[in-house]
Amino acid sequence: MIILKSKEELLLMREAGRLVTRAHALIQEYLKPGIKTKELDELAASFIEKNKAQSTFLGYRGFPAHICIAINEEVVHGIPGERRLSNGDIIGIDIGVRLNGYCGDRAVTYSVGKVISRARELLKVTEEALDKGIEKAVVGNRLSDISHAIQSHVEGRGFSVVRDYVGHGIGQEMHEDPQLPHFGSPGRGPRLKKGMVLAIEPMVNVGDFRVKVKGDNWTVVTSDGSLSAQFEHTVAITEKGPWILTTL
Repeated sequence: MIILKSKEELLLMREAGRLVTRAHALIQEYLKPGIKTKELDELAASFIEKNKAQSTFLGYRGFPAHICIAINEEVVHGIPGERRLSNGDIIGIDIGVRLNGYCGDRAVTYSVGKVISRARELLKVTEEALDKGIEKAVVGNRLSDISHAIQSHVEGRGFSVVRDYVGHGIGQEMHEDPQLPHFGSPGRGPRLKKGMVLAIEPMVNVGDFRVKVKGDNWTVVTSDGSLSAQFEHTVAITEKGPWILTTL
């Protein structure tokens, strides 16, 4: 687990987080029906290279792309390819970079054209759940206070929280301790301390929380074929409260 001990380290992580969000802003401009998902990956790759950063996903345990893309019933870890976006899709885009030795990580689920009302509600509730979790990312709280806030909000609105994939610490490596489930009872796990940085990333399903992995050994989908959404921010624990590093 990394605990940042200086303002300089925190500012380096802030720059990585800002770069991730700039990449999202670029890709969002191209989210139209007809575009191939590999074209979005190529846009991200070019942008990351231009800004002298590296994708933290490319090559990670053999992952073959620069960003992860999940469409509709896909939950996470989807591989960009020949698939074209269609009107009514929801598309989760997860981008991670390493810049000057520190990592930033953010995921957003977007609408493509006009989507059904249940999809709009799913996106709203998932983003709200992330906000609820971030509110608990304060010095002195327990790690599971974040988890419980997310689960309570999601299930209170009739959706389910994925159990098999979790958030995590982040710093000089993309995945660091502690693991952060997005469900569970409050008051458990390590105390949150100044200088900790967490990637909080609830994955929320319209139907059952269970998931499975497709034959490509990467793409995770809902077991019942229901829609899924993910929102993620990289968040620093500070004396003044949570600082979202992945914003502009």
